[in-house]
Amino acid sequence: MAAERTQPGTSARTGVVWEVLVGGLARLAERTGAGALDVVDLGGGTGGFAVPLARLGHRVTVVDPSPDALASLERRADEEGVSERVRAVQGDLGTVFDAVAKESADAVLCHGVLEVADDPVEGMGAAARVLRPGGLASVLAASRDGLVVARALSGNVAGALTALHGPTPRRFTEDALVELVVAAGLDVVSQHGVLLFADLVPTAAADDPDLIELEVATASRPEFRALATRLHVLASRPGA
Repeated sequence: MAAERTQPGTSARTGVVWEVLVGGLARLAERTGAGALDVVDLGGGTGGFAVPLARLGHRVTVVDPSPDALASLERRADEEGVSERVRAVQGDLGTVFDAVAKESADAVLCHGVLEVADDPVEGMGAAARVLRPGGLASVLAASRDGLVVARALSGNVAGALTALHGPTPRRFTEDALVELVVAAGLDVVSQHGVLLFADLVPTAAADDPDLIELEVATASRPEFRALATRLHVLASRPGA
């Protein structure tokens, strides 16, 4: 429970994404003159990002297939005093428009859902269509190259070769993830590697300030991104 309550910006596992996302939302709010933004969090579960975003004043709709996760989200939002700004809806990428209207959001979070989508191309396209023109998409997905490194470092060299040369349908190279985002009609704003070191230094605490600083400092550098466990792309929908 303590790990679940950790704020995104104070954990090496989420600090990079949180910093990029909050910065992007602040610039979008300034550009549009909106005091609060409409955010859709696809697969947002118990509200690790949704509740902190609601505390910043944004209105967040979480779409998730798990009723248990959504119940936990509602309890958490109530405890944090932001239940009026958080809406929980059961669904997934395939049914997202049963939950939210097209072009209804200023930002969409698509974190860890492309890996489980029946069709990642269609899933990314659906996420993009949730956005209003000018809106932001935060896309986080598991890295194929990071899997190769992790397996090799654990001594599973054969598994590393398999991941390198064989199909890995639930993992993405950086180029493949960018292609998905661009094919959905979005413009890439920035690319980051997530968990470059946190997964490689198991003795370090996730809330170690030095580890968080190291993750943030190296996240956007191409020479380090390829080693990351996860890849993050911030993108925008043209038109505003």
